[in-house]
Amino acid sequence: MKKENFIPFGRPNLGSEENRKIKNVLKSSWIGTGPLVHQFEKNFSKYKNINYAKSLNSCTAALHLSLLSLKLKKDDEVITTPLTFAATINSIILSGAKPVLVDIRKDTFNINEKLIENSITKKTKVILVVHFGGVPCDMDPIVKIAKKYKLKIIEDCAHAIETKYKNKNTGTFGYTGCFSFYANKNITTGEGGMLICSDEKIAHKVEVMRLHGMSRDAWKRFWPGGTIPKKGKVWDHYDIKEVGLKYNMIDINAAIGIVQLKKINNMLKEREKIVNFYRKNLIDLPIYFQEEGGYNFKNAHHLFTVILDNKKTKKKRDFLLRYLHDNGIGAGVNYRSITSMTYYKKIFGWNSKTCKNANYIGNNILSLPLYAGLKKKEQNHIVKVLRKFFYN
Repeated sequence: MKKENFIPFGRPNLGSEENRKIKNVLKSSWIGTGPLVHQFEKNFSKYKNINYAKSLNSCTAALHLSLLSLKLKKDDEVITTPLTFAATINSIILSGAKPVLVDIRKDTFNINEKLIENSITKKTKVILVVHFGGVPCDMDPIVKIAKKYKLKIIEDCAHAIETKYKNKNTGTFGYTGCFSFYANKNITTGEGGMLICSDEKIAHKVEVMRLHGMSRDAWKRFWPGGTIPKKGKVWDHYDIKEVGLKYNMIDINAAIGIVQLKKINNMLKEREKIVNFYRKNLIDLPIYFQEEGGYNFKNAHHLFTVILDNKKTKKKRDFLLRYLHDNGIGAGVNYRSITSMTYYKKIFGWNSKTCKNANYIGNNILSLPLYAGLKKKEQNHIVKVLRKFFYN
């Protein structure tokens, strides 16, 4: 199949306004962290209805800085889900703490809130929840548990920018909320992320730590719109306030994000229509879908996943992946269970029995293309090929 006819798994919805915004940044002669970064942060905090938003170069950076800011010790434990991307687990390890896995629910594929309390020890410091595919975790009982044991809640909202739980925005339930603007996310900045919080001290700490621990970034030091020395002072040098990292976003990325945020609701509506089309036309196949969890929420529809039902078919997920690819369709695996990964098995002794639900889902899950701009004829082709795989 010709490359131009291939349906990619993900495709960013970019247009003339994003191009114009980027050109304006290039003409400005300032492409680093500057005024557009601050504008994007302001717009995002307003969208999420929270006090502070700090832009970063990835959601991984947001997770890592959230954990580092807590100054966790070597033996401290962070409870999280096994059905997630490696960034969630790696951030815990790199913060010096130990990840403790709690299996997922069979319906929502999110952490099973009823099993969390059994995994809490004196060493537990954080519950790191992941809102899988755009469906939020059941946050009321999780918040209750966190208060009971005086634990911090960090939300991995990489899939859940638009998600709400009982009319409350994801990312606003605890210590921090962490968002991704990677190329295949609901809105994109190419690469990028955001950390949100309600506490000024946390926001300031993250702002310093995201750029080497410096007291002032380059925009504030060098540009006319930045900070100038106080009257009577020859110069006001920057200081190092923390041991920091290079996690800042730049104005080129923020320029895209500002435009994307304006389009967010329209793009969600497009994805909702695609999800409804898939469900209607695939319902009779030997597969099942991610389902609601019996609580009120708004779904961000980041992923449309299908799980092969081993009780109804002997066909295998990996053969389906190959079949889709050979028929011009890109598909993803979001995700294999963390317990199946070589490094984690070696370090923590995890195996296929560690979290049985996550292991089953991880071995049988597949994500179909889902993005604004996916044409009707492409949707029809995807459905046709899937049906042919199972019924031929």
